[in-house]
Amino acid sequence: MARLPRIDLPDIPQHIVQRGNNRLPCFLDDGDRLRYLHLLHEALHATGCQLHAYVLMDNHVHLLIDLR
Repeated sequence: MARLPRIDLPDIPQHIVQRGNNRLPCFLDDGDRLRYLHLLHEALHATGCQLHAYVLMDNHVHLLIDLR
């Protein structure tokens, strides 16, 4: 089934969830988490997006981002 188009409301942060396949871990140790945060920082800097909050769980990630 096709997804509905994303609703893009200016100045409204987007809640983004990234999950591991079959509930498998996304991160195996703190080094993985630090690398993810480093790559996230680089991506935010390159795109001009603003991160308001994040949560790194073992098998998923929550991001609250302004997409600019």
